[in-house]
Amino acid sequence: MKKVILVLIVVGMLGWAVYDFSSSTDETAVEENNNSGGGKITSPPPTGDEEQVEETDEVGISVGKIAPDFKLKTLEGETVRLSDYRGERVIVNFWATWCPPCRAEIPDFQKLYDNKDVEILAVDLTETEESIEDVRAFVKEYDMTFPVLTDENSDVANTYQVMAYPTSYMIDSSGHIQYRAMGAMNYDLMVQELEKIE
Repeated sequence: MKKVILVLIVVGMLGWAVYDFSSSTDETAVEENNNSGGGKITSPPPTGDEEQVEETDEVGISVGKIAPDFKLKTLEGETVRLSDYRGERVIVNFWATWCPPCRAEIPDFQKLYDNKDVEILAVDLTETEESIEDVRAFVKEYDMTFPVLTDENSDVANTYQVMAYPTSYMIDSSGHIQYRAMGAMNYDLMVQELEKIE
């Protein structure tokens, strides 16, 4: 009787593993529970074969679509629109000070901003922060010189359906999304993907 139960358990586990493997996505995610609002912290999907991006005139958050415009204020109180940067390559990075992978990639974003022809809009998930002063202290500590925008009601994060922190969108000079990273990127990956867009 014990052998039958053991066989049933092994067969059940094997069946579940096959089902889980076949229905999973390419994203590796780890739930992060914290007192700052929670969310997912992810690693980027493995890079596969390069595919040609099919661009459309449709506005949306999928690769190939025109990135939705938004208007947010910087920490200094200036109003910034994504459309202000049309004609330039832009990375829109959704991040928070309490997110370890976000903290890890900020120095690489700063290095990219200093060394490559790209604009970076760091959209802080302000609604999840303890205080705006924490954000200011973080920006100073990490010597961030690119614009840091405050998404106080998560309106832009909701528009871009940000479910994982950090999430970044690389947008070409015509406003089309060319790459989306759910999870932290390192400098080499940033450069590799940036070189693919105009």
